[in-house]
Amino acid sequence: MKKVLLFIALFTITTSTFAHYLWIETAATGSLNTKHEVKIRFGEYTHGVIEKVSGDAFQGVSDFKVWLISPNGTKTSLTLTPKNDFYLGYFIPTENGTYTIALDNKNMDVLDFTKYDFGIFKPEYHAKAKVQIGTEITATISTNKEGIEIIDLSKIAFNADTEVILKVLFKGSPLQKNEIKVFISDLWSKTLTTDENGIVSFKLPWKTTYTLEATYNEKTPGKYNGTEYEFIWHCATYCIIN
Repeated sequence: MKKVLLFIALFTITTSTFAHYLWIETAATGSLNTKHEVKIRFGEYTHGVIEKVSGDAFQGVSDFKVWLISPNGTKTSLTLTPKNDFYLGYFIPTENGTYTIALDNKNMDVLDFTKYDFGIFKPEYHAKAKVQIGTEITATISTNKEGIEIIDLSKIAFNADTEVILKVLFKGSPLQKNEIKVFISDLWSKTLTTDENGIVSFKLPWKTTYTLEATYNEKTPGKYNGTEYEFIWHCATYCIIN
């Protein structure tokens, strides 16, 4: 019942950011020494809701940072430019291997959803994507030791019918028996559950864009910017374009 009430709340309060999620949108493969495009979006992909950068909803989550981790482990900050309904950045891959792109936003105001039977909480977002250059594929890098994240363990390039293997971590440890939702456009979704090692696997049935979301309630009260909260709502996303 709580989930039903929350769902209703999120769609009726348009100024709330909690219904939505941030995700990184980028091509899964690239070429050496060629500019590679990265987009940051906010909304609900399966419902076709993409927020405008200038709108209150996107502005409420815009205090994020995005990093690029190269195959050799070098971490650099990506410069982003606001566009109509996404932030845009680029990087030029200079070595073969798996690049990890990570977004982090822990600078969000406390939300009071007590009237929806959900409580007072502090939302935190983390997003990840990978870009493959060449044929040597490795797992994406862990980038959120303070919260939730989705690690891609897949050993082959994304394509139709490819098996994807993901691991969900919370503060560096496997998040067991936790839901992870897979979304594509036109309201299609599928809910998976991590095993005792925090792992889920599934095939990509179509050639399209997939957004994945995992959440976790850390039931530790605290205070942020002078406002007390009952727990932290952690949200991790991962986007696959195959």
